[in-house]
Amino acid sequence: MFIIFTAWNYPVTILELSAVITSLIGVWLGTNGARFTWPWWVTGSILYGLLFLQYDLIASAALQLVFIAGGIWGWFGWGKSGAKPGSLKNKERIIWLLALVVSWILLAPALASIGAAATWLDSFILLGSLTAQILMVREKFEAWPIWFVVNIVATVHYARQDLWFTSLLYVVFTFIALVGWRKWQSKAKN
Repeated sequence: MFIIFTAWNYPVTILELSAVITSLIGVWLGTNGARFTWPWWVTGSILYGLLFLQYDLIASAALQLVFIAGGIWGWFGWGKSGAKPGSLKNKERIIWLLALVVSWILLAPALASIGAAATWLDSFILLGSLTAQILMVREKFEAWPIWFVVNIVATVHYARQDLWFTSLLYVVFTFIALVGWRKWQSKAKN
């Protein structure tokens, strides 16, 4: 791992720094519903997939494959004008929430059986992100509150794995999720 600088005794590698920058740009563009979010999203996902594999965070690494697929789907799904946010019906919200919780309860023990690190947090991040990603590509503003919760969990999770720079990024993502939530909810009402 090539260390580009050290901050507070934490070595920041070129891989982690590149992943942070590209991911931050991609997520910020997503709050505005810009179609150009997706190439940044895919690039950041490739970089983070490599980083998470180095830390044996199997679910987080697998999640990057979901993000790459979602980025391709989003590029073609949103069209040239970008996202046109809408909302789910109450029944759909309940179904999505139940699917997330049941999947999480089933996945965490499976990850533990193959020796993954931090299985409960890692599996929640994987499944919560998968849910939010699908809703985001489908242009539903409910993606953003899910991103908010996932980002809080990810902040704690990556700090516990000593990925301090990535943990700091997720603190920023938490606040960006609030911005995206407000912007998309406002657009959905119009």
